[in-house]
Amino acid sequence: MYLDVQDLRNFYYRSKLGRAAQASIRMRLLELWPDVEGETLAGFGFAAPLLRPYLKSARRVVALMPGPQGVMQWPAGQPNVSVLCEETNWPLETGHVDRLVVLHGLETSERPTRLLEECWRVLGPGGRAVFIVPNRAGLWVRSDRTPFGFGRPYTLGQLESQLRSHQFEVESHFSGLHLLPSEKRFWLKSVKMFERFGRKLPTVMAGGVFLVEVRKQSYPQSGNRVKSTTPSRIRVLEGLSNPLPEPAWNAGQGQTQVENS
Repeated sequence: MYLDVQDLRNFYYRSKLGRAAQASIRMRLLELWPDVEGETLAGFGFAAPLLRPYLKSARRVVALMPGPQGVMQWPAGQPNVSVLCEETNWPLETGHVDRLVVLHGLETSERPTRLLEECWRVLGPGGRAVFIVPNRAGLWVRSDRTPFGFGRPYTLGQLESQLRSHQFEVESHFSGLHLLPSEKRFWLKSVKMFERFGRKLPTVMAGGVFLVEVRKQSYPQSGNRVKSTTPSRIRVLEGLSNPLPEPAWNAGQGQTQVENS
């Protein structure tokens, strides 16, 4: 079940906790992808808050927002690049995208298999994607006051297994959103401290979200090749005009019958 776009916008742009969460996840993404010069970058779900730093350097940026969620104009004060689309049928050409970011898309989808197939379709050969999902063991999934408390949370193993089964090769994984999901001023002021401390912990133990980077894998055809040949029409006609000799066992049988008669 997708959240309403108004609730997502209010959280990420109008609440202190949402702005802190946006900064935390975006910082991790920028460390992973510092430069997308001349590339086509797309985001699905509600990835718009993470895409702003790439507007100047990327060749094209597209924010895809699913119909059940709704769409908003983005970015504010600039030409709109957000698009309302069907969850499993994006208005993008096959192999057109170089980088893809999925936030609040996979865990809330009712058809995750079809969604991953669409992600694979739009990525070009060797294209990369980052899937950001709630950590099942994290604190953020225990509160429905944030968008991370909705949908299906994942363990790291579950997410990577699902991505591999859809022909994605896992390149790296990180944890993010190490701050506590609290509006209290003390915790919000300690964001940097929590981020530094959280990065020292194992990925599966820390953070409110997982960030898994994958690469589109185009597998070669497998199995034994079988060469199929079509009989020549000339050879077939030759068989009608020049019948093949009788098999030896059949000719011998005829001679035996003559001798016995």
